[in-house]
Amino acid sequence: MSGIIGKKIGMTSLYDASGKNLPCTVIEAGPCVVTQVRTKDVDGYAAIQLAYDEAKEKNTSKAMMGHFKKAGTTPKRMLVEFTRFENQRSLGEVVNVDVFKEGEYVDVAGVSKGKGFQGVVKRYNFKGVNDATHGQHNRLRAPGSIGASSYPSRVFKGMRMAGRTGGNRVKMINLQVLKIVTDKNLLIVKGSVPGPNGSYVIVERWN
Repeated sequence: MSGIIGKKIGMTSLYDASGKNLPCTVIEAGPCVVTQVRTKDVDGYAAIQLAYDEAKEKNTSKAMMGHFKKAGTTPKRMLVEFTRFENQRSLGEVVNVDVFKEGEYVDVAGVSKGKGFQGVVKRYNFKGVNDATHGQHNRLRAPGSIGASSYPSRVFKGMRMAGRTGGNRVKMINLQVLKIVTDKNLLIVKGSVPGPNGSYVIVERWN
C-alpha cells in the first residue's frame, strides 16, 4: 500500500476521450516528509510516518520539535502512519504525488462537513408526516412515534433521532485518478471527496 497526505483544493470537471464531462476533485498531495520509520523489531509492526503542511515553531511543542529535527525537517501540522508501504523509505525522505499513476484507483479519507444539530429530515432523510390535512399541525418535519408504551416501555438504543450531524471520518473508495500534475503536486480524482475546501485528506492505494 502506498499513501500520501493532501489537502482538498476544490472541485472541477474534465472531459474524457469520448467527450463526457466528468466531475472531479483536485487534491494537493504532498510533498510529505518521512518523520519516522517503524520496524517490527523495535515497534512490533512496520509502518512509515509521513508529515505534511508547514507549521510555526511557536505552535509546536519541544518534544515534537525534537521529533522533526531528528528527521531533518521543519515543523509540520499533519502526521499520519501508513502500514505496508510499497517501497522502503528512509528517515527524512520526501514523498511526492508521483507515488500514484494516472488511471489507477485510490481511497480518499477525510472529515465530513459539520452541520451542527439537525432534525431527522435532514439527518436521516425522513419524509415527516407528509400530510397537512386531517388535523395535522406543524408535523411535516416531525420524527413521529419513537416506541411503544407498555412494551418495551423504553426507547431502543440507536434510534434515529435529531442530533449533531456531520464531522465524521468518511472514506470514499475506488476513486479513479484522472490526472496528475507533478510540478504542482496536484492529484485529480474522479468524483467527490469528504470535507470542505482546505481540509486534510488521506489518499491510499492498496496493492
